Amino acid sequence: MPIDAAEIESLIRAEFPDAKITVQGDDGQHFAAEVVDESFRGMNRVQQQRAVYAALKGKMDGSQGELHALALATRAPK
Repeated sequence: MPIDAAEIESLIRAEFPDAKITVQGDDGQHFAAEVVDESFRGMNRVQQQRAVYAALKGKMDGSQGELHALALATRAPK
């Protein structure tokens, strides 16, 4: 079953309720997201992205994952 941008945003928002989240893409498999959250302060980029991927709760796992590709940009607010 394809996933949509709103569902991706909802999953991320559940873990990062105060974040600025932008998700783009409409083919059901390939998306780009930007997540800006204060909790990322002091984390390196890999740690930030792992936290976001964890929020997706397995939607990208293996060949059967609903989400095929997510270009992800993360940062703490300026």
